[in-house]
Amino acid sequence: MDYKNIQELIKTVSDSQLTSFEIETEGIRIKMEKKEQQLIVERIPAPTALATSVINESVNRESLAINQRSEEKIQSNIENEASIIPEENLFVVKSPIVGTMYSSPSDESQNFVKVGSLVKKGDTLCILEAMKLMNEIESEVDGEIVEVLVLNEDMVEYGQPLFKIRKK
Repeated sequence: MDYKNIQELIKTVSDSQLTSFEIETEGIRIKMEKKEQQLIVERIPAPTALATSVINESVNRESLAINQRSEEKIQSNIENEASIIPEENLFVVKSPIVGTMYSSPSDESQNFVKVGSLVKKGDTLCILEAMKLMNEIESEVDGEIVEVLVLNEDMVEYGQPLFKIRKK
């Protein structure tokens, strides 16, 4: 592994949402870790007034961009709060691997599923790319997609929730 590849690897991990990364190749072992940022979401008694607080020791250019993306996701979740479904009849599809999530087979194609899509056991929900291998993630239950929890080309971690399906 040459210096350029190591720099590219550092940049890729820095730009991703990964908090820890380790690789060993050609007798070289590289381990990278970055601190997770704390996000605190507070509910104020008035149902429409929700506040988010981002607590961080120092804000640099990278963490500012991450904070903005996180706040956008939180704001999106807050706006959709009125449509939150009770958890009792929901099946949560979690990522079986670390990788990049793709919601369609190609840029020109339609997404495999979207909110409101009816799926059957075995239907493809998305593709997770890990080390240049494309892994189709299939539904384990029959039902309706009620929430898509990750965006196209997002990095996902092992066990991270991807979809919520209302079982039928």
